[in-house]
Amino acid sequence: MGLGLVSPLTWAAESAPFELSGPALRITVTRGREVLPIAQVPTLAEGDKLSIKADLPEDQGARFVMLSAFLRGATNPPPKDWIGTAETWKKKAKDNSLTLTVPKGARQMTLFLVPDTGGAEGAISDAVRGKPGEFIRATQELNQASLDRSRLDAFMAAIRAQENSHPEYLRSVAPALARSLSMKLNEECLSKVVELQASCLLDNRASLVLSDVHSSSLTETLTGAPTDLALQLSSTREAGAGFYSPYIAVVRDVAKIFGAFSNPEFDYLPTLGLRRGEGLSLLLNAAPSFQKPKSVLVIGMPAIEADSPPRLRSGAAGPICAARPGVVLPVEGAPLIYSTAYARQMMVRLTAAGGQTLDLPVEPRADRGGYVLQGGEPLAEPFRGSVKGHLFGQWGFERFEGPDFELQLPGMSGWKPVGDAPALVVGRDNALTLAGEAPACVESVIIRQGEAPPQSLGWKVQGSDKLALTLPLVDRQPGDIRLEIKYQGVATPSVLALQAYAQASRLDRLRIHAGDTTATLSGQRLDQVEAVELAGMRLLPDGLTRDGTVDRLRLTTKGEGAPLKVGDKAAARVRLRDGRSASLTAVVEDPRPRVTLLSKSITPGAGAALTLPGEDVLPDDGRLVFSVRAEQGGALRPGDAIEVAAEQGEGKSVRLSSGSHWRLSAPGVGIATLDAGLLAPSAGPLHFRLVRGAEAGDWQPLVTLARLPHIEAVTCAQESCTIKGRDLFLIDAVASAPSFHKATPVAQGFTGSSLSVSAPQDGKLYIRLRDAGSVPVVLRTAPAG
Repeated sequence: MGLGLVSPLTWAAESAPFELSGPALRITVTRGREVLPIAQVPTLAEGDKLSIKADLPEDQGARFVMLSAFLRGATNPPPKDWIGTAETWKKKAKDNSLTLTVPKGARQMTLFLVPDTGGAEGAISDAVRGKPGEFIRATQELNQASLDRSRLDAFMAAIRAQENSHPEYLRSVAPALARSLSMKLNEECLSKVVELQASCLLDNRASLVLSDVHSSSLTETLTGAPTDLALQLSSTREAGAGFYSPYIAVVRDVAKIFGAFSNPEFDYLPTLGLRRGEGLSLLLNAAPSFQKPKSVLVIGMPAIEADSPPRLRSGAAGPICAARPGVVLPVEGAPLIYSTAYARQMMVRLTAAGGQTLDLPVEPRADRGGYVLQGGEPLAEPFRGSVKGHLFGQWGFERFEGPDFELQLPGMSGWKPVGDAPALVVGRDNALTLAGEAPACVESVIIRQGEAPPQSLGWKVQGSDKLALTLPLVDRQPGDIRLEIKYQGVATPSVLALQAYAQASRLDRLRIHAGDTTATLSGQRLDQVEAVELAGMRLLPDGLTRDGTVDRLRLTTKGEGAPLKVGDKAAARVRLRDGRSASLTAVVEDPRPRVTLLSKSITPGAGAALTLPGEDVLPDDGRLVFSVRAEQGGALRPGDAIEVAAEQGEGKSVRLSSGSHWRLSAPGVGIATLDAGLLAPSAGPLHFRLVRGAEAGDWQPLVTLARLPHIEAVTCAQESCTIKGRDLFLIDAVASAPSFHKATPVAQGFTGSSLSVSAPQDGKLYIRLRDAGSVPVVLRTAPAG
């Protein structure tokens, strides 16, 4: 079959949306003894049996021939017996439908509907066997576009439902829908009047769908000339798609995919398939032609590969209260659970502390951002307090394992302070931590004292059994205090009686080290300290902490005073906010240990595929060796240690003490060895300090700890490369030049196992990591074949 130029009709339809209703099919898939409708089948497998029948009206005027083709590789044409036909107008089922078994070695399946003209079967068979690669790519694109269209339809339906019933809720529902279905949300629409919000949100539908990181990576689209199709990356800013999905690219460019194998007799017309149960309804972006060139409807079927259920992540920041019906188990990472029927029979299994289990059904709700627990019956006593919840079900024919949650229900136990009885002091705010069960279900906390009006308090849940409170006792009197902690759905609150005391200011000790610009004042009621004057210096408060009943006030110097030497006794004047002052003598202590970083070297983990520049990025499987020198001619001691921690947040810290991790090479020089795995799961900039007994030096920058993706293979064609591996979500962007011009971004939360990027000119791909964005790393590629 010769290849001809694409027809004007097809090119005219290039930018048309898929809005024309086409024919429909009814498809079921049998695997073993289980039969599923096509809407519940994400992928096919070798040995699957398919039953395919055209669902045409009884008065159908045009006769259609239905063809199926199994494909096994871009360079490996399928055998002729992998192509089947059915004449849809025939009366007998064996003639008008297809009963197929997925053959061994098949990787893709395509369906065709073509007007009966005689000879069409042979022409299409020759086209498929002549250029199987184009049909493989076209099928992949159409299948992906159909999935993206399902998310668009789900978003539009949910918005319209709110518009018709509760338009005032769009302001809160629309962002949840956008996150759940991975849609682009125009925030400006939510500032409009209620009547205009829905139409604004649905405007310009071609740019609403964002990339689904489970079902697609950055997809390559065929856009080549009729005689030589080239692979190009369509999901790039330069191609007009930005971060948007292949659906947008297909709407714009899909006609070009078929230009390579159209001819004067036949035009290949792409379709999107909307799956509902056994039905596969087709959407067209151009009206089919029953005159030459006649339209061949091309239908993408699921890939033939192992099922890969999405890796759902829990979106819960802590325990979830299940005291009321309709509790939401927030999940992230899989828009298709809301827009398709792939995930089915979803349940959450509750496991109590005593080992008892209970399975409860859940329903996906994109407008609420997760699975909603069904059923409103109270749970039995063993499931009170904290229980483990595990989400599971089926993904197609396979079992689907979701994330774990911690669910809580109020029990009968009360609340009590953590540790010793708290010494609450009036005249200031007091931090208080309470222990009890089901803190996630606390609905309100009220403080009462005497005849004073009750006051509502804020709180934070800590872990699975604690509440952190701040008691506002600035304007209260000493005496009895009551805290009323009320649970959701429980009428009577739990009452906790406490005692507040009066406490006078007390100054215990002022500590300052030689050479320091900070000091520490200990005592009580140090929140009243305004400033401390010492040896011509003025020290101002810079953070108050409480250690049991003792306040510790950090002071920072403002201005320069007389130099202080070890052993000097300096008189300090402590000025309070109320105008009073008090005297205190400070003895200048030994300098705090200080070191200077001399050098460092990084050894990457075994088998690392990425080349790290310089010595500023430590891979999470690597080792850092660095040396330090004691300042001011000091000496390091055998009992000294090096502490390393993340600069930001509350990540893990590591102390490197004498032994293999810390050795002295000279009286004033030490060598530290840090295995990056000791800091897992921390990431980002690290800093270090020298620790000597109870004293520690100042923090100093060290390196940036970066989690690396596991690169398994890089394959390149003339214009593109495919990166395969695990944990690719750790990549922020990939470029073919160190300037990151025309870089390919990787979506947040990407869970795919491959990325498609433009091929480099010098055999190097440049990767910007999420943990170390300012320092690109290098990935070498094999030359194009």
